[in-house]
Amino acid sequence: MKLGYRFITGKDDDIFCKRISQALEDGYQLYGSPSLTFNGEDVICGQAVIWPEGKEKD
Repeated sequence: MKLGYRFITGKDDDIFCKRISQALEDGYQLYGSPSLTFNGEDVICGQAVIWPEGKEKD
């Protein structure tokens, strides 16, 4: 079953981008703007995604 809301986080790299791309392919929609922070070594990204209202959550 799909969650109605997810907040995906990770290092700003291709793995994070692939996770967001996969969520979009699965049917999620972006919610709001991405957020960025720096942990002293890496830039960390966060992006909220939502499951569209009325769409089945398998």
